[in-house]
Amino acid sequence: MDKLSRTLSAGQADEYELFRGFLQQASGILLGDNKQYLVKSRLRNIMLEQNMQTLNELVVKLRSPGERQLKDAVIDAMTTNETLWFRDTHPFRILQEIILPEFAAESATKPIKIWSAACSTGQEPYSVGMIVDEFRKSKPGRLGNVQITATDISQTVLDSAKKGEYEMLAIGRGLPPERLRMYFTEQSTGTWRVKPEIQRMIEFRLLNLLDRYSALGRFDMIFCRNVLIYFSAELKKDIITRMHQVLRPKGYLILGASESMNGLQDKFEMVQCRPGIIYRAI
Repeated sequence: MDKLSRTLSAGQADEYELFRGFLQQASGILLGDNKQYLVKSRLRNIMLEQNMQTLNELVVKLRSPGERQLKDAVIDAMTTNETLWFRDTHPFRILQEIILPEFAAESATKPIKIWSAACSTGQEPYSVGMIVDEFRKSKPGRLGNVQITATDISQTVLDSAKKGEYEMLAIGRGLPPERLRMYFTEQSTGTWRVKPEIQRMIEFRLLNLLDRYSALGRFDMIFCRNVLIYFSAELKKDIITRMHQVLRPKGYLILGASESMNGLQDKFEMVQCRPGIIYRAI
């Protein structure tokens, strides 16, 4: 490699590090080394619209006052919104067979609050809502009012989630046919919409997991699945610690299959459910 090529390569690496620092500060997402191609492919349309050639130009503008819309668009583009219905299956079995019966045994009138963090286009909170409805129908009068708060950093996916309307391709990703018939209505456009009795359980709110959680209230259960893998170990510990602060005593935290609890044994105890692990707040 000649001197000019080395200089250009070093300059591109510096640009990438600058953008990587911005993204982590703004959203908590920690990009790995050598992800320049991913960044360029996801930001291509935004940079064309902004008439920008380099990531340096983009970061300078992102850090300027009054660029909230651009910042949101960049975070949207860099966020992985991979989701499906009843993802991994066992957390929903645990909810139906272990957690909800435990809550029902405690009180038939006590309200239950559930937080679905990083809810993407809504499949997780709607799946939770279906499980709650099925439990109620199988055990009438045993469960108090259930409110599900669903949050995400992306306004775009939240708008989609609030609408509760899905193409057949999205419907086919994990949704059993009997639940499709029970909880969805086919639209004239060929899409399927979640029925109002499930939608009414859920409040969708914009939230960056780096922000404070106190305004959300306190919860009996938090689903925070398959998002912490994108954060540093330090930030992951901080997020879980702050979630503990809004969990009621003996409330449950449910993480993704590839996520674990390290260094927080003073705040949570592990509950083996075979299969699956959940964490109970101490």
